[in-house]
Amino acid sequence: MEFIFLGVLLLIPVVYAILTVSQLQAAAFAAVGAADHAAKVFVAADSEAGARASAANAAALAVRNMGLPAGSEEVAIRCSGPCLDPGSRVTVTVTVRVALPLLPSGAGADVGRASASATHRVERFG
Repeated sequence: MEFIFLGVLLLIPVVYAILTVSQLQAAAFAAVGAADHAAKVFVAADSEAGARASAANAAALAVRNMGLPAGSEEVAIRCSGPCLDPGSRVTVTVTVRVALPLLPSGAGADVGRASASATHRVERFG
């Protein structure tokens, strides 16, 4: 009886720790994919306003595809001059907040953040 009680008592925190680490890893993968896709979408757009909106949508979609809640990402876009001029570089940084697993979405218990950047160049001959 003691073995079963102690086994369950020790197993639950270990399983929760594994779930937390897997959420952190998913957020890291989501941030890398979201930054890369957002930068690609940004440099392919026709207008800067449309590019910013498309990049934000691409980042949100990439984060949701990894099973993370919508709105947990922050997108920052930096350009090396005028954003859509041929030859300019666009750097997109995506930061994803990671919440503790199995808690309601508004609980406010964040484990940490995963961040990634991607840089793409606007084509010179487009």
